[in-house]
Amino acid sequence: LALLPRAGGELRAFVVAHSHMDVGWVYTVQESMHAYAANVYTTVIEELMKGKQRKFIAVEQEFFRLWWDMVATDTQKQQVHQLLQEGRLEFVIGGQVMHDEAVTLIDDQILQLTEGHGFLYETFGFRPQFSWHVDPFGASATTPTLFALAGFNAHLISRIDYDLKADMQKNKKLQFVWQGSPSLSETQEIFTHVMDQYSYCTPSQLPFSNRSGFFWDGFATFPDPPKDGVYPNMSLPVTDANLHPYAQTMVANIKERAAWFRTGEVLWPWGCDKQFFNASVQYSNMDLLVDYINKHSAEFGVTVQYATVSDYFQAVYSRNLTWEIRDSQDFLPYSTEPFQAWTGFYTSRSTLKGIARRASSLLYAGESFFTQYVWKHPEGSICKYKALKQLQSLRWAVSEVQHHDGITGTESPKVKDMYLNNLMYGMLNVKKLMASIIFDINNAKKNGDVYSSVYTKGSGKPDVDLYVVVYNPLAWNITTFVTVSVSSEAMSVYDELGYSVPAQVQSSVESQSTYDLYILVAISGLSYRKYSIKPSDGKQSAFIGSSIKYKRRDLTRADQQRQQLFPVVNDCYQIVFDQNTNLMHSITDRETNQTVQFTQEFLEYHVNGDTKKGPTSDNYLFAPNASAVPVSKAVGLEVMSGNLMTEMRQYFYSNVTSQDYIYAVYTRLYTVPEGYDGKLLCHRIEQEYSVGPLELNREAVLRTSTNLNTRQLLYTDNNGYQLQKRPFKAYVNNTVARNYYPMVQTAYIEDDTTRLMLLAERAHGVSSQGNGQVEVMLHRRLWNNLQWNLNNNLTLNDSSVVHPVIWLILGSKAVTNTLYRASGLALEHRPVVMFGAFSGDKPKLPRRLQQNSVHDLPVTVPPNLHLQTLSIPGWRYSSNHSEQVRSIRVGKQKQGDADFSRVLLRIRHLYEVGEDPMLSQPVMVDLKSLLKGLGSVLAVEERSLTGTWDVNTLERWKWKTAQYPGKRFFNNTETSEDFTVTVHPKEIRTFFVYFQAQ
Repeated sequence: LALLPRAGGELRAFVVAHSHMDVGWVYTVQESMHAYAANVYTTVIEELMKGKQRKFIAVEQEFFRLWWDMVATDTQKQQVHQLLQEGRLEFVIGGQVMHDEAVTLIDDQILQLTEGHGFLYETFGFRPQFSWHVDPFGASATTPTLFALAGFNAHLISRIDYDLKADMQKNKKLQFVWQGSPSLSETQEIFTHVMDQYSYCTPSQLPFSNRSGFFWDGFATFPDPPKDGVYPNMSLPVTDANLHPYAQTMVANIKERAAWFRTGEVLWPWGCDKQFFNASVQYSNMDLLVDYINKHSAEFGVTVQYATVSDYFQAVYSRNLTWEIRDSQDFLPYSTEPFQAWTGFYTSRSTLKGIARRASSLLYAGESFFTQYVWKHPEGSICKYKALKQLQSLRWAVSEVQHHDGITGTESPKVKDMYLNNLMYGMLNVKKLMASIIFDINNAKKNGDVYSSVYTKGSGKPDVDLYVVVYNPLAWNITTFVTVSVSSEAMSVYDELGYSVPAQVQSSVESQSTYDLYILVAISGLSYRKYSIKPSDGKQSAFIGSSIKYKRRDLTRADQQRQQLFPVVNDCYQIVFDQNTNLMHSITDRETNQTVQFTQEFLEYHVNGDTKKGPTSDNYLFAPNASAVPVSKAVGLEVMSGNLMTEMRQYFYSNVTSQDYIYAVYTRLYTVPEGYDGKLLCHRIEQEYSVGPLELNREAVLRTSTNLNTRQLLYTDNNGYQLQKRPFKAYVNNTVARNYYPMVQTAYIEDDTTRLMLLAERAHGVSSQGNGQVEVMLHRRLWNNLQWNLNNNLTLNDSSVVHPVIWLILGSKAVTNTLYRASGLALEHRPVVMFGAFSGDKPKLPRRLQQNSVHDLPVTVPPNLHLQTLSIPGWRYSSNHSEQVRSIRVGKQKQGDADFSRVLLRIRHLYEVGEDPMLSQPVMVDLKSLLKGLGSVLAVEERSLTGTWDVNTLERWKWKTAQYPGKRFFNNTETSEDFTVTVHPKEIRTFFVYFQAQ
């Protein structure tokens, strides 16, 4: 009863104390911990213990865990346990970070959420049930689905288009039930609250003073907290003299906000960025206000209480109102004013975006490689605890960079370096682990093998009798090429049994002295193969690509009438170039015989750097001052052709006499020999770009123009999970920038018969600025004189050269539908190449290796499923909730050894309902048979997305809608006793798997 408002319908304000703590932005994590973040938890815990009515919410786990591990005393740890039990300290979201929603991949969002949730459940038995996504720049429709799958009861967002928010506010539509996934619809819907125009910070204007209000602790100072405890900009303390005007100010704001919502409950966030580092002045002043308003609630018409997010949503839920449903439309892009479209960050710091994704992909490979090693080689000599630490260093780094000022590219240079250093350190650890596993499995010491770390293209290693081990991290058979740098053209490649392997060698794009060796590999799911590379004896050598260099063409003088066309062909496509311009002319899909006119050019948007002259672009914003301008007046072309691959190298020069180019495209078309499954490889037109260094205040795009009648409709993905329809919208201002959308993995344009798909290995901004066109922003280099940007070093003066890769697929809708999901994952999870050298004169192949790579039982799922996770998390918690809580209460849950017996398995259905006649069907999977290569499955438990709930006991709140008027709880379970599960379209199913000990 206490939850219902009192008679007279007065308003109830829920004062939610919080500190928004960016995991890197302007300052590194270390600098933030020192200057303020550690003090937040130390002083908040102390203050909560002093007043029973006080509450606080904790959000980003990276900071909390650093405090817990490095700073907290035993007493403070006990107090945290007590406060959680009393419901006065609440963890919301519970991920390592508050992840960005526009440019992150679903796998990485799940990783960072799982990483935080695992710690919270293991340490406290606590499971977050509410989100607090107050700062990401726009909201994706994937996020509500993930939070629903993780067991959340409500979702909270803030940053959506200014004009849309104003409209929703006016019409009391800021709260709704969001069905983020069209296929999962009501089963994974979630109640969503959009913050009003004041967002997550307390309004600080005081009508009776020129000092701010409600921020009594002031602003954090860097690098050190002030010795005397006096911070800049501390609010006017509450005294008898100003208590009434302070209360009036607060009540007026509460009433203003109440008018925008349907119920009398008002969420009143108290805090902002970097707040509560001195919690004592915060609570001692607010206590006075809260008491005063409640004593005079009759005259004010308002009561005030300290609250958690859970308190607020519980009160709204108990109103039992019927809520509108929102479909799967997202809230992207995001604008804050007419000339402030936050669409620049879709591309900012492209190198960081690329490395973050490579790190994620390497982690994915390392996890399944290690899991198989533990179960297939129980006698192995590698220390599992050290191995787990190596994996954890990369889990931590990949989680950290998902922060909404991380992978977004909206951080200062030193923070970008922090993310990169942490990623590189974690990657090195996982590369070492994978190499040592190979070494151990093959008893390499006895065979005289020397294993070095994981190979990366261009590391220029010696190649006398080199060998490479290639691991396929996907649970499908793959046929693809891997590239190795070698120092001569005369090379031969052999497999484990000594048979010759198809390969092609040609001069490298990057250096005159080395060659690229392309090796055709066919590898079954989650397996590896070993190939030896030797100087050729002339009999079985790799094909040598031959080069034709075309004369550089002056585009300004190209004769449109006199086309000189020449084709490049494989089994799927014919690509036609025009020798007159050295540009692409058309592509024919050989299956349908459909020819599409197809041209590509680089353009630059010029942007203003002087705030006095108008809007400026920065790390966040894209504000072009005119249409994009073509960058090159001359194009050079070199065609490398061989039996397996043709590579077309185009160089774009600013004029005919320029020495250097800033732009280049390397387009590769593959030919697959008889006896190999080349479906994906044949349909892939691979493009690698080289862009930079740019001039200042330039934003570089690649525009592809076709004769497809697309009506300027574009499709782009949300986080590699689902697609969004993006019709071109005309605005009074800033139309170009407001029609940019994030492409995380996929974008396409189509007409009635033909579709052109783009698949990416890092995020980019993408747009269709004309019929039949799609343009991808590849790079940005900006500087402006806005003082705020200069003070925080957020000007994006990025002088790097970037090398993104995009795969193009052209074909009928039916064919592209069957190809693009698998192709996108094949690009995301390219094989991991490790290499070594033979030290003996004759390499003796160990019998074991032949067994292992050729005859081992692979792990294979059907083509419409993706094995999204196969890992050993190491959590020590009990999967029985009451047992877990009991062991924490009696203090048993101390630091113990990691648990290697629990394997985390996730399976995702790749297709939407009705998307494809075959691939959209539900799939039955026998988990026992799927994993038989790892051992004999003893038990399987189905869990919530992050593993903390048994799905049989998870009951989420069911909010009433017109569609479903009954109020009940969700409960969706169906795992049978015999280890078979049916996976429906778009489901992500999470399991704990236990094997019989060997």
